[in-house]
Amino acid sequence: MKRGARITQKDVAVRAGVSQATVSTFLAGGDGVVASETAHRIEAAIAELGYTPNRFARALRTQRSMVVACVVPDITNPFYPALFAAAQATMGSEYDVVAINTGGAAEAEDAVIAAALQGRYDGLVGVFFTRRASDFADAVRAGVAVARIEAHPKAGGALAIDDVFVDNRRAAAELTQTLLDLGHRRIEMIAAAGGPETVRVEGYRAAMDRAGREAVVHTARAYSAAGGAEVVQAMLRRDKLPTALLAANDLMAIGALRVLGEAGVAVPGDVSVAGFDDIMPAALAMPQLTTVALHQDDLGARAAGLLLARLTGAAEGPGRVVEMPFDIVARASIGPPAIQDTQRRRTST
Repeated sequence: MKRGARITQKDVAVRAGVSQATVSTFLAGGDGVVASETAHRIEAAIAELGYTPNRFARALRTQRSMVVACVVPDITNPFYPALFAAAQATMGSEYDVVAINTGGAAEAEDAVIAAALQGRYDGLVGVFFTRRASDFADAVRAGVAVARIEAHPKAGGALAIDDVFVDNRRAAAELTQTLLDLGHRRIEMIAAAGGPETVRVEGYRAAMDRAGREAVVHTARAYSAAGGAEVVQAMLRRDKLPTALLAANDLMAIGALRVLGEAGVAVPGDVSVAGFDDIMPAALAMPQLTTVALHQDDLGARAAGLLLARLTGAAEGPGRVVEMPFDIVARASIGPPAIQDTQRRRTST
């Protein structure tokens, strides 16, 4: 064989001592469609020769696109690139994985499902903020694999839709309790409409109710640093701050930290601040941000693994559900309250 020549199925067949048709059958269906000893010989020949299957030829033969859509609501949020990268790595070289940014909008999520129905995507994996299981029914019946990443517990169902979830309600309640255990009584929350807002606010309210404390939720215009900053600027105009501030994601918390620092409010000396998601900038903030780690790389890998099992036929039947863990990551942005009614120290402007 000439150096640099493309390795073909025929080359693999010769090395393995089988017919080219047997190699093709193995590649199309895996080691379950040929005898085990034959499969081992083919695998050894592929590894030795460095053969790479022609994915495009396979797509024509099987009438599959060999493309998977990884759906995220905000590709600019540092939470999602790690999730996408893990999903892409898990899918391997047989599938192209494309990122679809929906903005969390219903029409954009519908468009992704419609594209899958048209044959553009063999599978959908990721975060759908607005679509219910029934919205995927036609796509699933058409053979599209679906694995969703959810913010609240799921129970599975008759449709072959797999779910990976972290219990965000419980996570928010535990983070709030962490602040209560430090002695905080005036804990307020910043959230934004859509996405995981409902369950995270529910968890915060539940913990405050158990403690007999008033729950105060401020609505930001977006899950962004600017959104968090604007809410805190409005708080500062009241000349009165809570002793602790919990943001529904890290970006809003980082925006809050910036505004508090510019106003001369010490964190955590005057106000403790906590976030949610444990994005990479959380550990780089000043002070480092206390947050909830959702382990987005693990979420992406697990969801993609469920999807791949559907696509290869290794999994069939009703939807499967996997609960994933979370962790409270305590950093320098929280501490015991100095006083219960923190007054903003006026600074020159």
